[in-house]
Amino acid sequence: MKKKGLISTCIILAVALTLAIITGISFSKKRNFVEDIVIGSNVTSQFKLDEYNEKLKGTVGDVDVYVLKGEEEGGSILILGGTHANEPAGHMAAIVMLEQFQVSKGTVYIIPNICQSGLTHNDPLEGTPQYLHFTTKNGDVRTFHFGSRASNPIDQWPDPDTYLHTSGDWTSSKIKEGVNTTQTLSGSEVRNQNRCYPGIQDGTVTERVSYAVTNMINQLKIDLIVDLHESSPEYAVNNAIVAHEDALSLAADVKLELDSVDLSIRVEPSPAKLRGLTHRELGDYTDAYALLCEVGNPSQGRFRGYTDEALAITGEDPCYQAAYKINGGTLLYVDYSSGNFPIALRVARHVATVAQMVLSMNFEVDDPAREVIIDNFPDIDTIGEFYEEMVEADDLGLWLN
Repeated sequence: MKKKGLISTCIILAVALTLAIITGISFSKKRNFVEDIVIGSNVTSQFKLDEYNEKLKGTVGDVDVYVLKGEEEGGSILILGGTHANEPAGHMAAIVMLEQFQVSKGTVYIIPNICQSGLTHNDPLEGTPQYLHFTTKNGDVRTFHFGSRASNPIDQWPDPDTYLHTSGDWTSSKIKEGVNTTQTLSGSEVRNQNRCYPGIQDGTVTERVSYAVTNMINQLKIDLIVDLHESSPEYAVNNAIVAHEDALSLAADVKLELDSVDLSIRVEPSPAKLRGLTHRELGDYTDAYALLCEVGNPSQGRFRGYTDEALAITGEDPCYQAAYKINGGTLLYVDYSSGNFPIALRVARHVATVAQMVLSMNFEVDDPAREVIIDNFPDIDTIGEFYEEMVEADDLGLWLN
């Protein structure tokens, strides 16, 4: 009897050890996986984010900033992807723009993985995939992260019981006297990149990244900043632009232009009392137009069923199909009549919206010295054609080098 018990114990220990080894290998691979970012001739230079916060040097937050600079001097924009790494269209749209935008005037700065720490793990208990794969027009298979909404806990631990967001040492003439710039949040939000702006120079890794972005915008005098996100189809702020009050006129112009090519989008004002977000803090603590884009993502929603790579790419889910049939689709804030909401469509929306933001910014500032010109997106008709082509092809890989 004792011998049988010993054998059972050994078997259990062997199985546990095997599982631990497999899990460890998977964890290490995810943690150290480097995405293949194709740097074409349109990328004129790159630098590390630690140039704007030396406290980032040597940390996971010290990501690359890619520069697309035109031959003619002009204005500048900053595109942030991967703020929430479980929202892949934001990450992939930044990569598509990095590889496709042809800039002839001004400068476009792109950070496709602003929360690199979030890309190195997955949200617990969500059952999401670790990677997404796309086949390019050349037949190459490229692999990208599917990550977490928050920074990896191994990069900053433990979470406090309560996160007290603060503007740190930042001051701004835009903040009215008596306005509270601090906010009490759930402790885990200390790892949410989009709750940590304007950042703290020597704070957590997440706060240091936010500080570097804010400092970079101020030092380089960037004119426009766009933060790319996805949201659950049942979330009210969806297929929308969220704009700081200083950028509402610009956002309204973008909406009118996109509506003209049947790309319907909403405009939402940035809540003044909701602190830590890009569209609020970067509008308050810099002179840039601060906007955030949301697009529906069934793989992120709470109605979803089985979650795998196919769902993240196709956006096809029987649970959302059923939800759309209830009360004429009023449970959802996206048009799910086709039964899917693929990543090609979601990325196309982001790219088209950013391209039109550039045109609208040029109109808004009405100053040739601050213009940004992207040659392959010269007008709303071209933007509309691009959107239609990308949606009809339904293959994101065709826009990856």
